[in-house]
Amino acid sequence: MDALDVSKLTLRCDPHLKMTNTNYAIETSGLTKRFGTTVAVDGVDLSVPEGSVYGFLGPNGAGKTTTMRMLTSLTKPTSGDAWIEGNPVSDRDAIRASIGYLPEDPPVFDELTGLEQLEYFARLRDIPPDEADQRIDHWMDRFDLTADAGKRIDDYSKGMRQKVGLIQALLHEPAVVFLDEPTSGLDPRAARTVLDVITEVTAAGQTVFLSTHILSVVEELADLVGVLYEGRLVTEGTPIELTAQVETDAGSTLEDVFLAVTTDRATSPDV
Repeated sequence: MDALDVSKLTLRCDPHLKMTNTNYAIETSGLTKRFGTTVAVDGVDLSVPEGSVYGFLGPNGAGKTTTMRMLTSLTKPTSGDAWIEGNPVSDRDAIRASIGYLPEDPPVFDELTGLEQLEYFARLRDIPPDEADQRIDHWMDRFDLTADAGKRIDDYSKGMRQKVGLIQALLHEPAVVFLDEPTSGLDPRAARTVLDVITEVTAAGQTVFLSTHILSVVEELADLVGVLYEGRLVTEGTPIELTAQVETDAGSTLEDVFLAVTTDRATSPDV
């Protein structure tokens, strides 16, 4: 790879270049989280258009999960602001119906069956029983869980638990879905289903905020990509715009961009 002027990668892309939607599903201004003297997230500014997929990348410990927890109101920011569909994340009641969240470890009860878990979640989300039954049947069939609906979750594999967590994130049809490593533990067929579902829900107007280490998934799905490094949003743009900044003999990929901004920045005099 040729030497890279990393400063050219630090950009804020105008989302209107690719999407005509002028409404933002997620916005942040100076979003910051400190744990004692440690700055986990440092002044992050985001503007994620409605109906888009935002690929959120970064090495382990970069602050991705902390950012997602602040955006879903599970962690209170130290400073800065964030809004979901125009509502401040500080107002949990206002944003509750608007968001779905799949954390890396899905929140499920081992003593329940898969069906009981989803029925319980549907009641928490105030979905009418008849409608809940239809949605649960649809998603369990989509993720090949119907035959195992009556089994206790403590007998489920990691992939099956992941599927239940995914269904929970989607069941109430939220405007914004936060997915943290959604294909973790899934076989290739199930992983493909997840990618197809992401494409379908965004085509229907929902927004997906996607954090994953599988860069090919982001390259395939994301409208915009942001890379977090040491708590800072160090680059952002469409996949095409970002990869155009890195030249390799074989053609650049998001992996090349990721390596450039998370390796070279620390020593670049332009940062």
